[in-house]
Amino acid sequence: MNNRITALTAGVLILACRSGVAATLCVATNGNDSHPGTDEKPFASLERARNEIRRVKAGGPLPLGGVTVEIRGGIYELARPLELTDQDSETKIAPIIYRARPGEAVRIVGGRAVTGWQPVTDQTILKRLDPAAQNKVYQADLKALGISDLQGIGNAGVYQSDPGLELFFRDQPMTLARYPNSGYLHIANVLDANGIVKSGQVQTAQAKFVCEDPRLARWVGEQGIWLHGFWFWDWADQRIPLGTVDPATRTLGLAPQSGHSYGIRKGQWFYAENVLPELDSPGEWYLDRETSILYFWPPASLSSGQAAVSIVRDPIQLNDVSNVSFRGLLIEAGRGSAMVIKGGSNVRVIGCTIRNMGNWGVKVYGGSGHGVVGCDIYQTGQGGIHLEGGDRKTLTPAGHYAENNHIHHTARWDPVYQQGITAFGVGNRVTHNLIDHVPHVAIGFSGNDQVIEYNEIHNAVYQSNDAGAIYTSPPDETWSMRGHRIRYNYLHEIRGFRGKGCFGVYLDDCFSSADISGNIFHAVATAILIGGGRDNTMTNNLFIKCDRAFSIDARGLGWAKGVGEFATKELIALNYKQPPWSIRYPELLNILEDEPLAPKGNVVARNICWGGKWGSTEPKAEPYVTFRDNLLETDPLFQDESNFKLRDGSPAFKLGFQQIPFEKIGLYQSEERASWPVAHSAGSPPEP
Repeated sequence: MNNRITALTAGVLILACRSGVAATLCVATNGNDSHPGTDEKPFASLERARNEIRRVKAGGPLPLGGVTVEIRGGIYELARPLELTDQDSETKIAPIIYRARPGEAVRIVGGRAVTGWQPVTDQTILKRLDPAAQNKVYQADLKALGISDLQGIGNAGVYQSDPGLELFFRDQPMTLARYPNSGYLHIANVLDANGIVKSGQVQTAQAKFVCEDPRLARWVGEQGIWLHGFWFWDWADQRIPLGTVDPATRTLGLAPQSGHSYGIRKGQWFYAENVLPELDSPGEWYLDRETSILYFWPPASLSSGQAAVSIVRDPIQLNDVSNVSFRGLLIEAGRGSAMVIKGGSNVRVIGCTIRNMGNWGVKVYGGSGHGVVGCDIYQTGQGGIHLEGGDRKTLTPAGHYAENNHIHHTARWDPVYQQGITAFGVGNRVTHNLIDHVPHVAIGFSGNDQVIEYNEIHNAVYQSNDAGAIYTSPPDETWSMRGHRIRYNYLHEIRGFRGKGCFGVYLDDCFSSADISGNIFHAVATAILIGGGRDNTMTNNLFIKCDRAFSIDARGLGWAKGVGEFATKELIALNYKQPPWSIRYPELLNILEDEPLAPKGNVVARNICWGGKWGSTEPKAEPYVTFRDNLLETDPLFQDESNFKLRDGSPAFKLGFQQIPFEKIGLYQSEERASWPVAHSAGSPPEP
């Protein structure tokens, strides 16, 4: 029996099930949901295919080999999310696969096309626009197109991390009208509510500040302007509504607003957005939410491509679903994250392209064995792949994995702590990925027993400092977060914001028991930071042309001693003296009686440092660190520095150094890759 269903009624699917032969349902843009879902008469929607599988399952199990929903090439514009639940689950021997027909491009779109563009003729609007823009800006009426959900500019708590409605043109995200068009303005002086110059911290609910830019005068009388800035620390950004503008004194006042803030200080940086008078360059847009009119200066002729706004939030949602795969799809132009997976097991996202989402590419919460493999993820508002699962109390691993993915140009909306990939919980894997051009953290991890291996990372942490390309994700890092492997990764061209410095691998605030071995650090500001933690091994690494190979401190004995109170409570809550903790981590059994905040047990051995500086160790930490057999200021004798292989006669081999398998690092060719070959450049990142 042919695996493709060729009958004219959906009843043939039932016959396929009874015969035990795998079956296929077809979906096409020219299909009809009243059709039987055959190759000759396909369905029109994924929902209809899902419902047909549900109908058949209600009468008995699916056949061995399961069911494939084959989607023909074309654009599928969603009106609402595709939702799968436990009733859409199957077994490993009868999986359900949603896949693009081989060789055909399938686009799942969470947005709506915008048509009916007209030149702006309203004199009131034209007077507000920059003179250079007055004959270049077009407008479209979203209400007339049936688009009523204009979520976006609103309260600080939501808008900070969620752009809501966005505009895309020719498959590129456009820029909400801002000033300056790139880079930042700077705070010349900080004032209190009475206009008195203040030194130090001023809370944002009271603050005014001076910005020496005459352009501010254009903002008088404008509503809905937001300021996005790094107001106090260069690792913490926040969006705050603009309150007042005084052109005479070049003073801006921040609107009183709720939400956490560190305050503001002189010298910090920000830009203004959602400003109609600043719609002054190609690619910028502005939405008047009172009139539903969208204003846009297209970077090319409107007839040269499609304009679309994001509508559907989290276009594909899976709750308690098992043994379902998505393969070869392009998912784009939605709000939220392209795919959200909660609970269940063995959901696989294979060879998909995800772009132009408001938040993340794929987010996984709970369940076990979910995988994201071979995907290309880019131009997201926040991060790439989030893996969270496992039970810390029982140390039960989730077994989630992200492998062979290319993640780049992410966090365009929310630039800090939106990682390329995260691994939270227990026992997840991040392997063979390429992550580049991410403004902050490339790989974030916490919990226990995470594996981070064979990844290539470059041009990360370029919009912030005091962060790492591979970074323990705050808050509440402690010495109980143990058992991590960070091996055979290649990190290069990582310098920090405006070259002010950052880290390759950053173990924050007493994070402990990471094995950092066999990695290559090339042109990294500081390759490794051990921030007061214990039992970390830093072995067999290459530090090439780094400003500093490592930094080890004893913060737990000083300014970070407050970690001890939380960490002690956490150990007790985890029953650390009972199995499985006592068996898996016997070194914790007596930790509370052994100067727990001292950085004991750290080992730095068999590393090579060449063309840069060796590390620094805080004097309080020196007695606790073991250094041995490191090759410093001696030519390691590379065969070819492009692959970091050493010649047979290298003096490093006498110290026990082992060749690093550079050829295995990063992406690899596979039928499960979304694209091949993969082009990427380690040139300088753009100015934000």
